[in-house]
Amino acid sequence: MVEANSGLESAGIEFRLFRAGDGEAFRVLNEAWIEQHFGIEEKDRITLGDPKEKILAKGGHIFMAVDGETAVGCCALILLRPGVFEAAKMTVAENYRGRGLGRKLLKYTIAQAKALGATSLYLETNDSLLDAIHLYEALGFQHLPPERVKPSVYARANVFMELVF
Repeated sequence: MVEANSGLESAGIEFRLFRAGDGEAFRVLNEAWIEQHFGIEEKDRITLGDPKEKILAKGGHIFMAVDGETAVGCCALILLRPGVFEAAKMTVAENYRGRGLGRKLLKYTIAQAKALGATSLYLETNDSLLDAIHLYEALGFQHLPPERVKPSVYARANVFMELVF
């Protein structure tokens, strides 16, 4: 793993691994973002309700962006198969948006994936999230061709991308 922050800190924001006690903040941050844009789906409830079991225990990782003791963002790496993670559940608290924190958090997550020996990252998003898609493209994610897309467990997912290292 890459050391915390790795030069990506932003005005007192620290990037670190998920710790005991972060589950509620992870859930609240994600639910607020999902509700704002779409609506909570059953798979969200399951994953956000028990991230230690549904993400961490299965070989995944969760990274938190914190301002002091306050969680202000998060991003997960969900293990899909050896060497391949899904970048998922990435969000930044509304009052921290527009400062480049999402970009820095995603860069940090990509660096962590590389340090873990990942060969690629996969992600799903929605075509209404133009800023997010632009960010993913700017960081090297490519759109998957239709023949490589597998049905998503999320009704909202209609854009599928990957970043190959």
